[in-house]
Amino acid sequence: MMSWFTGLLGRGTAAVVPATGRDAPRLAQLHGVSFHRGWGEGEFDSMLAERNTLIQLLQMKRKIIGFIVSRMAADEAEILSIAIDPGYRGRGLSRNMLLTHLGHLAGRGVQKVFLEVEENNQPARRLYEQTGFAVVGRRERYYRQSGGEHLNALLMRRDLS
Repeated sequence: MMSWFTGLLGRGTAAVVPATGRDAPRLAQLHGVSFHRGWGEGEFDSMLAERNTLIQLLQMKRKIIGFIVSRMAADEAEILSIAIDPGYRGRGLSRNMLLTHLGHLAGRGVQKVFLEVEENNQPARRLYEQTGFAVVGRRERYYRQSGGEHLNALLMRRDLS
């Protein structure tokens, strides 16, 4: 199933589409430039093979510019990762991709969605709060940075029903 939305400033139409095995190299590349510890192609290959994992791409003019990964169990899901190519950030694309993804999760019977976010990651926290997520918990010293510093994680939740 494909979902379309128009990118900001009329820069083109973006589509949210299901990921396939051939997308693993680009997914790993995007994850690597977006996070301290990037996931490799093998990790994406494994997730793509799992029936309870939903990976969707954000494409613009056939170029993969973002993705979102969720794992589902019963009527709940956890967003494991969301990333946008650095050259496309700040245009509202991640918000539209996230809302489209939540719609797909709801269509699969998911009623509650959880995620973890680094407490100091203000852009991500704004995105999640603007799309209806609320803080429901905190994990002290959960994320370890490259310099050895430990940062707190916030657990967030959104009800879809």
